[in-house]
Amino acid sequence: MNRSRISEALIFALMLTANTAIAMGKEPTKRVTNILLIMSDDLKASVLPAYGNTVCRTPNIDRLAKSGMVFERAYCQGLACSPSRPSMMQSIYPKSKATAPTIGEHIQKHGMHTARVGKIFHMPVPHAQLDGSNGKDFSECWTERYNTKSAETFTPGLYRLLNSGIVTREIEGRDAKGPNRMWATVETDNEDGSDQADYMVATKAVELLRERKNAGKPFFLGVGFVRPHFPMVQPKKFFNMYPQEKMKIPPLIPGDLDDIPLAGRGSDGKGLNKTEEGRRRMWQAYYGSVSFMDEQLGRVLDELDRLGLRDSTAIMFTTDHGYHLGEHGFWQKANLHEEVVRVPLIVSVPGIKPGRTSSLVELVDLYPTWTELLGVPTPKGLHGKSLAPLLRNPNAKVRDTALSIHNRGGGGLRSAKWHYMKYGDKGEELYDMTKDPGQYTNVVSDPKYATVLEEARAQFKARMAVAR
Repeated sequence: MNRSRISEALIFALMLTANTAIAMGKEPTKRVTNILLIMSDDLKASVLPAYGNTVCRTPNIDRLAKSGMVFERAYCQGLACSPSRPSMMQSIYPKSKATAPTIGEHIQKHGMHTARVGKIFHMPVPHAQLDGSNGKDFSECWTERYNTKSAETFTPGLYRLLNSGIVTREIEGRDAKGPNRMWATVETDNEDGSDQADYMVATKAVELLRERKNAGKPFFLGVGFVRPHFPMVQPKKFFNMYPQEKMKIPPLIPGDLDDIPLAGRGSDGKGLNKTEEGRRRMWQAYYGSVSFMDEQLGRVLDELDRLGLRDSTAIMFTTDHGYHLGEHGFWQKANLHEEVVRVPLIVSVPGIKPGRTSSLVELVDLYPTWTELLGVPTPKGLHGKSLAPLLRNPNAKVRDTALSIHNRGGGGLRSAKWHYMKYGDKGEELYDMTKDPGQYTNVVSDPKYATVLEEARAQFKARMAVAR
């Protein structure tokens, strides 16, 4: 065969391979050399426009969603910051006896630079921001790491303690570390928020991106924002975006908690449920805090684009767990209900078509996804599964269920149709997520669901056995 025919045959073979790959949902991707992990804190998926909310304004998360894959059914494994974050960064279920290197330790061995700014592993908020400390960070994960220091609750501005009706501009006497710290908000006098931790995190992240661009070495950059974690502190303009009198709040239904075991109930707000204004102001502050965080995220994305790094960088945006804002009268986190365990997850990878997937995934799945995208070996012993098949084909499936571990024992299992929760010997919950997505009726004692309950118990037992 002459040289021209060999060339034609080679071109035809390459085209056939590419077309076959596309037909199989495995279209070739651009070379991913960098990872940008952006984390919010205590962010419930249901407040984001990318997940159907029509009130909150998050233009930068929205544009990331338009360029990436939106995971509609992503679930956390820990119900609070401390168990969830190391679980994700090691791909190991909370309370498991298994061990694995952090993602940073592993990829450093393969020539990558790893950096952190802000909260990626656990940092108590606002404690770590007040003193600029590392919290429970894993130093071995990072080539370099940076913290911020800000006034948080003591920022000059209008302070409110929403569960008690306290309103003041005085700095002295504000609750920053006490039992009521989670109900505090501050409308700051600083108009651009440059005195806040998240602004400082974005500023340092921009600086690190410029340094990495000049260094020319592959990088993993973790950018950890602390909002909308309490105290919800941001410029007044973000409060003004959401007038409190227009905030719609979840109903408090008499008898709603009668079928929920005591072990499965969330915080009652320590008086917050007593006033509608207090609950509306909490929604106002939370929305404003999310929008403030979104503005800082936008600064990071803008710089990534400006530096021309977007075509070589995979971006992951997520949080550690969701949050209750008065649903069932519950506030905050640390329980197994949908508002807590379901989290936002948006993955934007160069060369991958944007879309949405309803397949069940877990935060422990991020680690093996990173290694596959980077083309480095995946360590043995990880609990996660790569999400790369879903990035190529949103209709694919990597899991039948999603597991979350309860802080005080037991856990929950989410399938596409039901949600099961078990608290050791302290009770169970089962919800029909097709008919009852708000989880108002626990059907664990309903004989119509006996077969479903048996199936859920068996699957939960099997998943928990692997998680240990």
